[in-house]
Amino acid sequence: MAMLALPGYAKDNLKVKTDKGRVEGRLSADGQVRAFLGVPYAAPPVGSLRWKAPQPAEKWSGVRQATEFGHRCMQPQIYDDMRFRDAGQSEDCLTLNIWTSAKDKHAKQPVMVWIFGGGFTGGGTSEPRQDGEHLAHKGVVVVSMNYRLGVFGFFTHADLAAESPQHAAGNYGLMDQTAALQWVKKNIAEFGGDPAQVTIFGESAGSFSVSAQMASPLARGLFERAIGESGGAFSATLPFQPLATREVRDADYIKRATGTSDLAQLRAMSAEDLLAAVSKKVEGTPERFGPDVDGYFLPESVPQIYAEGKQAHVPLLAGWNRDEGTENVLASAEQPTVENMKAQAEKLFGDRAADFLKAYAATSDAEAVRAMEDYAGDKFIAYSTWAWLEAQVKTGGAPVYRYKFEMPQPGDKFHSASMGTFHSDDIEYVFGVLDSRPDAKWTPEDYKMSDLIETYWTNFAKTGDPNGTSTAGAPGTPVPNWPQYKAPEWQVMHLNANSEARPDEHRDRDLFLQDVWSKPAAE
Repeated sequence: MAMLALPGYAKDNLKVKTDKGRVEGRLSADGQVRAFLGVPYAAPPVGSLRWKAPQPAEKWSGVRQATEFGHRCMQPQIYDDMRFRDAGQSEDCLTLNIWTSAKDKHAKQPVMVWIFGGGFTGGGTSEPRQDGEHLAHKGVVVVSMNYRLGVFGFFTHADLAAESPQHAAGNYGLMDQTAALQWVKKNIAEFGGDPAQVTIFGESAGSFSVSAQMASPLARGLFERAIGESGGAFSATLPFQPLATREVRDADYIKRATGTSDLAQLRAMSAEDLLAAVSKKVEGTPERFGPDVDGYFLPESVPQIYAEGKQAHVPLLAGWNRDEGTENVLASAEQPTVENMKAQAEKLFGDRAADFLKAYAATSDAEAVRAMEDYAGDKFIAYSTWAWLEAQVKTGGAPVYRYKFEMPQPGDKFHSASMGTFHSDDIEYVFGVLDSRPDAKWTPEDYKMSDLIETYWTNFAKTGDPNGTSTAGAPGTPVPNWPQYKAPEWQVMHLNANSEARPDEHRDRDLFLQDVWSKPAAE
């Protein structure tokens, strides 16, 4: 009789009330997770709302079906390995998704809010590798949101600043993320989530976003923990630029791309025409629009906010992958050798070349390749993540944990095995969806690693500490101990077939880069 009653019970729980109206989701194949997809968290940013802060969504009557992903936001095709399950791109894209194993609204499960990556230019929540169903089995509610990208999310203009009550422009995509967090605060209890236990986590641009949300006063009190995977808004080579600088650059570029810099005319353009105009080559490579220091969402630069201790004082877990820069080195016409590495060092660092060669030491050509791969990864993404961790340790006043993901990946049609543990390689492991890359030949060790990462991440979401016990294999077995990242040992958890924590082996590299890149002459 209980089996016969289950479908009706599940059906009732698929209807949930939000502050804008009721939604009806769908049940996972195993009957354990409810999914609510394509739920609006803000008004469509179209027409006069293009390039404005997100506005409240309108209420609806009846029950809104929430069984299909909402449209991804407007974007060019720049990442071949991104596969989507939505109906296509649209400027009407501000929706989010919820996966919950909770049977009722009284469960109070921890909430994990995911922010996808893609250089603030591409991406969307319907990618199979970011599906939250499997992770929700670990006793957390998973939320993901679409946010505006590229010119739609980060365009700045003097007239936009003039019409803004805060005299700010840009960062609309980041404000979308904050609006989604506000929605979570208001509504997630109805889905069995605890609004007082929210963890934000993201990868690449999503990780940059996490560090920026921690810095923004607009997001204060909307989350209690943070996880960053490969990236932080501390890049010395690609910093968030001041609004005054960006206004001039953006106005010049948009006029060359579209023929006008008049705001009314730009808003009157169709989303498709605007995207096509800014995506083509205009006197060089296409412009990439990203976050700026606008004086509102970010009152100061992110590093300055942290230096002053004005960021969110919450536990942080962050790190990066072993081979973040390997792909660029492999694609180089001239492979590194001990000899040409010296020439590169002099070109890059001038009178500090000897210090670079000491930090990135190589006594053979093979070591030179590895050293330059490490430098490429540091320059691209690892250093910015390290600087974020260091800033939070110094002024955050909460536990900090650091990792390095080193699981060799098997390769597929998009990724050669020679790329090693490449940028974004961690996503499938975090979400427990290795099978979303069906042509990759996963091993039992890969599935064990995925479970370990899921365990660490969800333990952190539940307690602010990744340590605890496993939920698979031998349930209740303690996972390898992960110490906090702090002086004097600066322990790093190495995630591989034999995961263990060890003192930072290359701290001298990051200290060298910090010393060089902090000087104006190196900018």
